[in-house]
Amino acid sequence: MKAPRVTLDQWRTLQAVVDQGGYAQAAETLHRSQSSVSYAVARLQEQLGMQLLRIDGRKAVLTEAGSVLLRRSRQLVNQASQLEDLAQHLDQGWEAEVRLVVDAAYPNTRLIRALSAFIPQSRGCRVRLREEVLSGVEEVLLSGDADLAITSLNLQGYLGTELGEVEFIAVAHPQHALHQLQRALSYEDLQSQLQVVIRDSGRLQPRDVGWLGAEQRWTVGSLSTAANFVSSGLGFAWLPSHLIEKELGQGLLKPLPLIVGGQRRPRFMLYTSKDKALGPASQILIELIKTYDAIVLDAAFAAPAPTCGES
Repeated sequence: MKAPRVTLDQWRTLQAVVDQGGYAQAAETLHRSQSSVSYAVARLQEQLGMQLLRIDGRKAVLTEAGSVLLRRSRQLVNQASQLEDLAQHLDQGWEAEVRLVVDAAYPNTRLIRALSAFIPQSRGCRVRLREEVLSGVEEVLLSGDADLAITSLNLQGYLGTELGEVEFIAVAHPQHALHQLQRALSYEDLQSQLQVVIRDSGRLQPRDVGWLGAEQRWTVGSLSTAANFVSSGLGFAWLPSHLIEKELGQGLLKPLPLIVGGQRRPRFMLYTSKDKALGPASQILIELIKTYDAIVLDAAFAAPAPTCGES
């Protein structure tokens, strides 16, 4: 990569000349002599091999090329300032990255709200989000590959923070044989039918949470695939209500009239890694997750406006 011929200071000087309306005004703003400002801009134009400014009366006016380059230079200078801020924040213990692992059944809407609110407070901290199913979340946390974990499982040896419940509903297509019985259903009725279950992404001790021991069992890799199968008339399943609102509304899925157990409401927990102390970014994100977890899913929400420099 070719080394740049011009400096950030030269771009800042050009910006000041344009923003302040002339060399004298820019010199006053930058606390420099007018001759040094004029020389910096002249040197910039010489190095680039093109004219960026022309004098119109007593005012410096951008050329067409100068206008294009000035817009890009504002982004460059702003990014350099952000880089310096990030270095200072890292020196103060601010994390470069927060790693979050979440069970796929946890509502994305709550995560989006929390992460959107985190952006203007992040100071450049990245978020690495990973989705797992059931014990997969636990394995990622125990392996040290996550700082924060959201799961409905009770993790032995960890003190978790309670989050909200997620409703699971036993559903099948309206034309499914179970609905054709037109009566309240028992677990015995279900055991003779095909059940669709979601594969536990954990490898060490995968769990069969929700499986009834049905004679026929199909295992799929995601909740969305399970919803598609069941909506097409293939079996029944317990699925998160927030993921199947559309299918329920369109009549592709219908809750099974179980005598007991038609709805399940596991409570989700937020756990933190034992491997290292939480930094300020992790602590802010934890509070935001707790805050937005407590808000109903259909509440109005507007993402914060971007804070990056305008071009």
